[in-house]
Amino acid sequence: MKNVRNTVPSLLLIIVLVGFPQISESIFTPVLPQISANLHVSAGTSQLTMSIYFIAFAIGVLFWGQLSDKIGRRLAMNLGIVVYLIGNIGLFISPTFQFLLFSRFIQAFGASVGSVVTQTIMRESFDGIEGAKVFSKVGAAMALSPAFGPLIGGLLETYFGYRNVFSALIIMATLVLLYSYSRLPETRDTNNIQQVSLLKVTWRLLKDPVVWSYGILIGGINGILFGYYSEAPFIFMEHFGYSSVQYGSLGMTLALASLLGAILVNFLVKYLKSETIAIIGLIFSCLSGLLLLISLQFDQAYLLIIGFFLIFLGLNTTLPITLNLALKGYEDVIGSASGIFSFGYYLIVSFLTYLVSFIHNGTIWSLPIFILAVSVIMLLVYLPIALKNRI
Repeated sequence: MKNVRNTVPSLLLIIVLVGFPQISESIFTPVLPQISANLHVSAGTSQLTMSIYFIAFAIGVLFWGQLSDKIGRRLAMNLGIVVYLIGNIGLFISPTFQFLLFSRFIQAFGASVGSVVTQTIMRESFDGIEGAKVFSKVGAAMALSPAFGPLIGGLLETYFGYRNVFSALIIMATLVLLYSYSRLPETRDTNNIQQVSLLKVTWRLLKDPVVWSYGILIGGINGILFGYYSEAPFIFMEHFGYSSVQYGSLGMTLALASLLGAILVNFLVKYLKSETIAIIGLIFSCLSGLLLLISLQFDQAYLLIIGFFLIFLGLNTTLPITLNLALKGYEDVIGSASGIFSFGYYLIVSFLTYLVSFIHNGTIWSLPIFILAVSVIMLLVYLPIALKNRI
């Protein structure tokens, strides 16, 4: 444990803080068809609620990362959650799609604090094998939390109407704020505060090809995950006729994949290099994506479910490794570096989720092709790093 005050938040608190932004994103997915119908916009337009989420998220991680270096992790976290709460209130009262998009932007800007500041706290509190284990558990939570979102959203939409998805988010934001305010310690080393030049840190990151590679991997994996959540409702609900609740229950498949991925990382990290584990996960995802594409000719929902499960099993084996290794050597500027780094990879996520809405054509082919293409690109990007570390 590296922070000098030796005040490390509990694993449960870390999971809550890193998980609520993910739930906020994916809980939207079952109600996209209802938003499209009730606010009189096309399916592709309704998917903009996903891409704008990550645009705001990218801006937010840059802002909160730097602010946490100046005012501390605890205060920055709680301020961000307050902004997130305001955004959720805006979503609940939205009279038009434009107002809903604006509120979605505010919601995501506040929610981003849960990503960047929590990862900063983790990186300054844990390292080595312990860091890999903690990040694997939190990585599972990052995949688990959005997996529960569609089920929660589907149940709320079915029994209470789609607007009560937003009232549930208001309640969640209030509870998270109370939990953070009462339990989150300050982990920043107040005896070693430095004035950090954002431009210098940015230039330092831009010159580092390893940082670029990990940014592409983390952005690509999250882009696949949330691209799935953007497109899957239209595949399973419109093409295969699933109800909102039936579609939401599919999140449990991804939850199982994330749990198995975390278990694999915790086991393999004792015997293999981290880079080796990451490359194995990428290769497995590519092969699974190819099998999924081949299986589409049978037009069977269960084959798609199996294919998506295998893809996310591989991705959730790679993700915690990349999160743990991404900013090694940047401990002296970890808050600002985390913000800039997260800004970069969330721009990638935003672009990829927009790409999914752009290629949406009402068939089941676009998402599997998208997933396979991004997986192959990530493998090609990371392979030189893995070879350099002699996998």
